[in-house]
Amino acid sequence: MRLDKFLKVSRLIKRRTVAKDVCTAGKVSVNDRVAKAGTEVAVGDEIAIRFGEKTLVVEVLDIKETVRANEADQLYRIIRQ
Repeated sequence: MRLDKFLKVSRLIKRRTVAKDVCTAGKVSVNDRVAKAGTEVAVGDEIAIRFGEKTLVVEVLDIKETVRANEADQLYRIIRQ
């Protein structure tokens, strides 16, 4: 699954266009490599997102095309905030 779509489906970022913009700005990395919106994400990957001074690091646990809002947090595990 594309990185921008995963960020949207998992609700780490609310909109896919915003996720794409954040990736384009170089604020997202997958497995310690700066990632573009089209980067493929797999189970076990580590995603780091920089929000200003803070960095959120999560591990991908599952990949689904669609998921309900109350189940979105089951797609990832927070490693560091």
